[in-house]
Amino acid sequence: MRSRLVLPGPQHRGPKWRLNRLSLIPALMAIVGSAMFLYPDAAAWVTQYNQSQIIAVYDEQVNNAEPEATEQIRQARLYNEALNAGAVLDANANKPRGTGTSVNDLLDYDHQLRASATGLMARIRIPKIHLDLPIYHGTSEQTLLNGAGHLKGTSLPVGGIGTRTVITAHRGLAEAEMFTNLDKVGEGDTFVLEVFGEVLTYKIISTEVIEPEATEAIRFQEGKDLATLITCTPLGINSHRILVTGERVLPTPTEDIEQQGSSPDVPFFPWWAVFFLLSLCVIALYVWWAGRPIAKGRRQKEARKALKKSR
Repeated sequence: MRSRLVLPGPQHRGPKWRLNRLSLIPALMAIVGSAMFLYPDAAAWVTQYNQSQIIAVYDEQVNNAEPEATEQIRQARLYNEALNAGAVLDANANKPRGTGTSVNDLLDYDHQLRASATGLMARIRIPKIHLDLPIYHGTSEQTLLNGAGHLKGTSLPVGGIGTRTVITAHRGLAEAEMFTNLDKVGEGDTFVLEVFGEVLTYKIISTEVIEPEATEAIRFQEGKDLATLITCTPLGINSHRILVTGERVLPTPTEDIEQQGSSPDVPFFPWWAVFFLLSLCVIALYVWWAGRPIAKGRRQKEARKALKKSR
């Protein structure tokens, strides 16, 4: 009796996952939308990170600066003594204009308090709004995209009776915080300037909004050591200016001295990256769900519906 060889029949394989190309359209739209929504936070975080790296090496650059820090501070004070004017807020201008000049031509502004070839001058910390920025020479557009700028024509930020230094920065930039939250500080709050190893603390004595038509000068006040922070307002319109003026606190608070040269505590944890990754996971889950295999019974049911619609 012969044995019969029985070949196995073809095995039935269940439906496989297939990419639903139509699902790619809403998926791509969702990715682009998430990226656009989170871009301001991401750009601001990257800018803060870059600024924190610059600040972190500031003390090292000061230690290697030529001439040395004590000599640069001495020259800066001589420069301040030689100034004969202050700063002017021009009508319909986006930033103040310096009008002060030194009567001593040997005291070149661009060579005062020069920590590096980039024009880095100092550091400003405003604890109330968690702001930590590098300060550069001048107020050119490129300078104000990198950090805060010292207004040429006003006192250099080394303190002294009868001086007023003016620091300005942008407000409302999508890619950087800068002075966006300057309107949140008030009288009694403080800000700190770190300049070539010196620590200068200023207590805010006035905050005001100036109309451009009421043009006025920001000049030295006899017997006072002042620092003024300036930015534009309202956001996106820039028709007015916010002026925040502080008076020097002496002796300098111990906690501010202890924080001199400390690493910046900004930027904070990049939650925007977490939210973007979560959105990518949700989008990926949607694409998988759209291409998932459909059960046989469900396929037949959908086929009958399609047939009825075609009749």
